[in-house]
Amino acid sequence: MRLPSIGHSRRMALGCAFGVTVVLAAISGVAADAAFPFGHELMLDARPMKGSKRVPMLDIRANGATEIDLWCNSVQGQIVVSRDTITITTGEKTERQCEAERMRGDDEMLSALSQVTSWRVQGDMLILTGPRTFRFRMETN
Repeated sequence: MRLPSIGHSRRMALGCAFGVTVVLAAISGVAADAAFPFGHELMLDARPMKGSKRVPMLDIRANGATEIDLWCNSVQGQIVVSRDTITITTGEKTERQCEAERMRGDDEMLSALSQVTSWRVQGDMLILTGPRTFRFRMETN
């Protein structure tokens, strides 16, 4: 019986290490879905617009149904998550009248949210990425 060479043992160890890395990467991809903050309220990490105390919020239910409070109005939506990709669809917004700047902010935010394509959680922040990046802080109360 021939004993394997030292080079062969190192190749085997590297192969095993690579296999473990692949398995861990696959597990972490599945865990990312579980980490999405379904069932939470999240507040945009931004200051209120001048003359208002309101800051956009997402109330994400366990089934992905979402209430989006904007700078002025609100809208019902749906969030669909698959691994690290996300799709946000929205319905019609309410018809509250506000200052032109806040109403324009609503339109810009809805447009940008509809273009979001990926997400990640970093600490207590949900980060949504598309042409614009949004940081939403998870409510702890």
